[in-house]
Amino acid sequence: MTARRTSAGSEDTTPLPTGAAKRAAVKDMFDAIAPRYDLVNRLMTGGLDQRWRRRTLDALGLPAGSRIVDLGSGTGDFVRLARRAGHQVMGVDLSWEMLAAGRARGALVAVQADAELLPIADASLDGLVSGFALRNLRDLAASLGEAARVLRPGGRLALLEVAQPPPGLLRFGFGLWFDHVVPAIGGLLSDRAAYRYLPKSVAYLPDEAGLRTLLQESGFATVGRRLLNGGLSQLITATRTGLPASATTGRLG
Repeated sequence: MTARRTSAGSEDTTPLPTGAAKRAAVKDMFDAIAPRYDLVNRLMTGGLDQRWRRRTLDALGLPAGSRIVDLGSGTGDFVRLARRAGHQVMGVDLSWEMLAAGRARGALVAVQADAELLPIADASLDGLVSGFALRNLRDLAASLGEAARVLRPGGRLALLEVAQPPPGLLRFGFGLWFDHVVPAIGGLLSDRAAYRYLPKSVAYLPDEAGLRTLLQESGFATVGRRLLNGGLSQLITATRTGLPASATTGRLG
């Protein structure tokens, strides 16, 4: 992974882990920050993350009673929102400690699993949501292929991720906040190293065209993207078409 230029313009040359090292690092990091993850999240976003999650769930456009999985569910924000909307929902996360924190808050039905190998039957779900998890996946293409496998034809995908505002004052302010204030808040209340990783992890994300291509190659169509709150975050939606050529059968469900 090459060096990236932060939103505020300074260069960060610290290498980011890849492959199996990334998977292990991400799991250990989220296990460590689980106890105060929700508190830091609310402070980092000023509570906007909850509004963004509601918009993401609404973007699925699915009726009550739909079968949904929350990929990278963490402490279960999406799980609780989807359950209140009347959906059948299950959370999946690599971090056992994040799932345990979610269960303590009432986020029911969650399993520990890798996004690249979901314990879910083929074409058995109506929708999939994910909040700020894409950049933490070891292999994004493999994970999107697995998402396509478990969604029925016509099933919906809605992904919430960080973004960057267009050039201007908002981008400058966002850079100062995301690259400097957020790590300081995280270091004070939780784990400093984990929240230094957060701004750097944006480098894992492909650009809009690259993500669109990955989704289409994985078996999705009608890919859409909208910026939220001027580009502080982004919402990506897509509809599942046919089963990807690499899909297999016989998974648990």
